[in-house]
Amino acid sequence: MKKVTIGLIGYGVVGSGVVKLLNKRKNYIKGKYDTEVRIKTLCDRSVDKKDTALLATAVKTTDFNDILNDPEINVVVELIGGMNPAKKIVEEALKKGKHVITANKELIANKGQELFQLAQANRVHLYYESSVGAGIPIIKTLTEGILGNTFEGIFGIINGTCNFILSEMTEKNYTFNQALEDAQKNGYAESDPTLDINGMDSAHKLAILVNLAFGKFIAVKDIYVEGITHIAQDDIEHAKSLGHTIKLLAIAKKNNNAIEARVHPTLISKSHPLASINHIYNAFVIDANPLGNVILSGEGAGQMAAATGVVSDIINLSLNLETHLLPCNIYTEDKNISLNKIDDIQTKFYLRFTAMDKPGVLSKITGILGEHGIGINSLTQKEHSQVKTVPVIILTELTSEKSLRMALTEIHKLPVIKNKTVAIRMEKLS
Repeated sequence: MKKVTIGLIGYGVVGSGVVKLLNKRKNYIKGKYDTEVRIKTLCDRSVDKKDTALLATAVKTTDFNDILNDPEINVVVELIGGMNPAKKIVEEALKKGKHVITANKELIANKGQELFQLAQANRVHLYYESSVGAGIPIIKTLTEGILGNTFEGIFGIINGTCNFILSEMTEKNYTFNQALEDAQKNGYAESDPTLDINGMDSAHKLAILVNLAFGKFIAVKDIYVEGITHIAQDDIEHAKSLGHTIKLLAIAKKNNNAIEARVHPTLISKSHPLASINHIYNAFVIDANPLGNVILSGEGAGQMAAATGVVSDIINLSLNLETHLLPCNIYTEDKNISLNKIDDIQTKFYLRFTAMDKPGVLSKITGILGEHGIGINSLTQKEHSQVKTVPVIILTELTSEKSLRMALTEIHKLPVIKNKTVAIRMEKLS
């Protein structure tokens, strides 16, 4: 029988979920996979304040070195998140010949290449399924499930907090702030939700997916990122009237030897499968060749969703203890692949201007757009009323990011334009 002896570092929401699931599935794992899983040591900075009844026989410590220096522990499960001290813990564990399982998207996105190299040099494995999509097996799918395919694109809804907020705004006519407050009450958003609502959580995950799909390590700072804080109820309603919905999408595409990687709110048709992915659910669409589109969906956040990914990694590790290279630990890359800048990318746009209700305003706006070569697909203005400003909605033809930004800079100088223009990309998804 294979023995997996674990040092668990971090006993928060995910860590305690892993313990619950392992305790529940202990006999199942032993019977089906001929594997005995034991958590020998638990490390948490406030371990004395935690309910550790399910770990009655485990050693409790606040010093992670007690785990790193224990020769009996062959697997370190890191669930504290962030860069420090997580990076040091993972590096030292790999150097000491211990396998590592982590759910740390920030660490893998920023330091994955060197950690994979370190794992290979020490003939150990680094698993990280829960770093993207929690329990949804997106990493397993890309690296093992559809081997033999090449990938032309991958996109999806990969942040449950933002998806919950936009769903609440759509279904309940909530403002952004009302939807965020509801997300926090339900435990779907942190007290400080910045990394979620500004898009950076999705950017970390997208960096990992780009590496796995296209064989290119990209810096998170090089991914174009927009959050959802500027989305208003007006935009939700206008999208509905157009037969669309607004989702925060992470998008990566490959064309010849160039790739693009971006995170931003997007108008998508209500007929697309992603339009029906609501609340805390995540979904990934993989454009594979020759297979075609593969869609994976499930809860992308929450205690047991994340715990499921970690426990799956533990079982998969037990089955691969004798191998010395994982397809998700490749640290080499294709040097011929470049990353396109956002200025060079072309999309259609939804634009919402807040303009004074005066004659000639529309001609001034459309004139500047035309000077920059931006075609107009449709234009909508509310009927005249007693209100001094009215929304003007314009849908553009395909245009470059650079051209649109230059045009908007000029338009914002017009005295008849009030407030910053809302610009949301429109994607025709495969």
